[in-house]
Amino acid sequence: MSLARIHNFSISLDGFATGEPQSLEAPFGHAGHRLHQWMFATRFWDASGADGVDNAFAERHGPGIGAEIMGSNKFGPPGWRDDPEWTGWWGPNPPFHTPTYVLTHHPRSPMEMEGGTTFHFLDATPAEALQIAREAADGQDVRIGGGPTVVRDFLAAGLVDHMHLVQVPIVLGRGVRLWDGLESIEDGYDIEAISSPSGVTHLTFARKASSGTSTTAAGGRHSGVGGAG
Repeated sequence: MSLARIHNFSISLDGFATGEPQSLEAPFGHAGHRLHQWMFATRFWDASGADGVDNAFAERHGPGIGAEIMGSNKFGPPGWRDDPEWTGWWGPNPPFHTPTYVLTHHPRSPMEMEGGTTFHFLDATPAEALQIAREAADGQDVRIGGGPTVVRDFLAAGLVDHMHLVQVPIVLGRGVRLWDGLESIEDGYDIEAISSPSGVTHLTFARKASSGTSTTAAGGRHSGVGGAG
C-alpha cells in the first residue's frame, strides 16, 4: 500500500503554519515568506543554494510521489472559486508533475497543465480523497501538500503515514494553527528531531507499526480552509 506523506511543512514556534489574512498579494498573510526562508536557501530550491541538512530534508519532497492532495486555500486566494480563469499560484507549469487533487466544496472540471500536472477538484472526505489519489498514484506515494487545515484533517483521520515538519524560530501570534484538536497525536508516531545550523528544527513523524494502517481510519468531511503553505 502506498504511503500518505507530508514534507517540508513549516510551522512557527507557536504552531502556526500560515498567517492572516490570506490574499492574492499575501498568500501567507502577515507571515509573508518567513516560514520558508530555510528552504529558499537550499540547493533544492535554487541551484546556487546551500547543501547540508536543510537541503537533505528538502530533497525528500519529490521522490516516490505519484499524486498530491491540497486544500482549497493552497490552490488560490479567497474568491478564486468565482474566477473561471484562475489556474493556481504557479503559472502554466506547476511544480507537482502528477495528478493533483484540490479539496473544495465547489468542484469544477479537471484542469490539465504543462509538465504533467492535472488539477482535479473534489468535494470529498480525507479518506475518500486519499483513495482516489492512491489509485491515480499507481503504486507510488501520495503527498498531502497543505495547507494546515487539510494537514490537520488528515492527521485527525489517522491517514498520515509519514510527516516532516520544520519548526521555524519565529512567533506569529495568529493565523491557522496546525495542532488544534490533535491532543496526543504524538502517541501514534516515532518522532525524531534534528537541529539545523539555519536555526530550524526538522521533526520526522513515522507511524508506529502498532498504530495500524491508514486505510482503517474514517475521515470526516474536510473544512476546505487553510493557508497556502
